[in-house]
Amino acid sequence: MGDRGKLNILKAVSAVLLALCLFSGCAGRQAVVKQESKPYIAVITKSTRSNFFKTLYAGASTASIEYNVNVTLEGPENEEDYETQNRLLEQAIENKAKAIILSAIDYNKSVEIVERAADAGIYVVAIDSAINTDKISVYIGTDNYEAGREAGEALLNTPGDLKLGLVNFDENSRNGQERERGVMDVIAENPRIQVISDINVDSNIPDTNLGTKAMLTKDPEINAIVTFNEWTTLGVGTAVSEMGLGDQITVVGFDNNVISVGMLETGEMDALIVQNPYAMGYLGVEAAWNLINGREVPEKKIHTETMTATRENMFDTASQKLIFPFR
Repeated sequence: MGDRGKLNILKAVSAVLLALCLFSGCAGRQAVVKQESKPYIAVITKSTRSNFFKTLYAGASTASIEYNVNVTLEGPENEEDYETQNRLLEQAIENKAKAIILSAIDYNKSVEIVERAADAGIYVVAIDSAINTDKISVYIGTDNYEAGREAGEALLNTPGDLKLGLVNFDENSRNGQERERGVMDVIAENPRIQVISDINVDSNIPDTNLGTKAMLTKDPEINAIVTFNEWTTLGVGTAVSEMGLGDQITVVGFDNNVISVGMLETGEMDALIVQNPYAMGYLGVEAAWNLINGREVPEKKIHTETMTATRENMFDTASQKLIFPFR
């Protein structure tokens, strides 16, 4: 038999084997694999632009690979736009998400949609900033009251009487409220600290910069400022620098944008309360996966770590994993 005849016989045998496989269920098993899909989890944050949320997304993305789920990483352009955040929540419901991981812009204005999602069988995991409903499955993030106390206690490293200005972001955002409450409780225990001004600004650098300059112009006796998130920290830091007051005002901020870390080193910042957004993203996806698969999440609240970074400790080995996160 020639080579051509052998080739024809091999082709015939292959065809028979393929037919047998089709009838015996090989294709059926293959079809089942194709029909299987990864659970879809929507991660919806206050914005997508800050270093904080980019780091949070890195944690969520890592967990999505480890737990074999599909995640979308979404948020509005700015941290006051609860209407866009609500539309993203609606889309997640329409797209039949198995779980939603939410950092709520407004403590109250997304409650109806979140409760509708929960009633539809979608697990809701709150991260970073809580929302005013008991229908969330778990909260994962900073203990914001205790972080506020850390900020207040960082002030105490400055001797003498302190005339304090508070610069907070959206007054309807729960994490900012809780942080300020923590600071105020420390102040109540220390009569040498007096609050001179308490302002709220939009959570961006330009508005915070202008608000801080106006506050310091109106109340020039202020010699200490506490501010409560990444954008307001940058806005306060640039305002203090541009006014030439870096040596005269103690500033305690939040988060670890590369610029604010530089300000810590050069003196526009005296302390930063550094959170762990990577852990929030990772643990959020992990909790959602457990809930989707019928596994119990042991605690209703899971608090991620914080630290007070100063010029004295910022380059310590133990500090660097939070101050200089990887993405």
